Amino acid sequence: MSGDGAYVDAGGVTTYYESHGEGEPLLLLHGGLCTIETFFGQTPELANRYRVVLPERRGHGRTADVDGPITYDAMASDTVAFMEALGIESAHLVGYSDGAIVGMLVAMRRPELVRRLVSISGNFDCDGLTEEGRAFIETAQPEPFVPMLVDMYKKTNPDGPEHWPVVFEKMRRMFLSEPKIPPAELGSIKAPTLVMAADRDLMTLEHTLALFQAVPNAQLCIVPGTTHALLFEKAAAVNAAVLGFLGG
Repeated sequence: MSGDGAYVDAGGVTTYYESHGEGEPLLLLHGGLCTIETFFGQTPELANRYRVVLPERRGHGRTADVDGPITYDAMASDTVAFMEALGIESAHLVGYSDGAIVGMLVAMRRPELVRRLVSISGNFDCDGLTEEGRAFIETAQPEPFVPMLVDMYKKTNPDGPEHWPVVFEKMRRMFLSEPKIPPAELGSIKAPTLVMAADRDLMTLEHTLALFQAVPNAQLCIVPGTTHALLFEKAAAVNAAVLGFLGG
């Protein structure tokens, strides 16, 4: 991806971001332990219609880690601060995995900031993980983890390759204990919302259905023949659903 890369002070977190295209602002919120490169299948197509802004959260990509644990609450606050720092009064939020959770929290707490919300492979409770998904996270180690993600962190993060195990463990602990959003609180989301997931995702289909049912007037999209890597596995289907929803 080739776009304008820059840093901005977002609530004390020196946050890297890129911007692609022109038009209504659309924030692409990456997944846990990901960089913005993981949106390579989405950014060009979305940027044909929108001004796509891709921030990298604390401890991810080109944004340094911050002392203390990483939490979804902190990352949601960072995202609000990021939008305010760039003067983005409202935007479409398209979040994948952790980014979906962050997007939901922003939509709940600052509804005026969110025009439309797309939650891709997000969960509102860590208990919604499949047994296989939880086992994968519980036994995961920093080095044999997803090689592409490890490699991208080591190539881009200002904290250096030696900090990867620290960020990895912070995130692993978070995955196993968060989020814990009461379904009733999801009812406060005012933005039109698309709930999307793979048919063989890290969270159960029952959990995705509960999320869909808890958000008022939400739409549901299950992408067939995919896993948690649906952004890569069926990029065209994901993009078509997102663009159809945002333009609807």
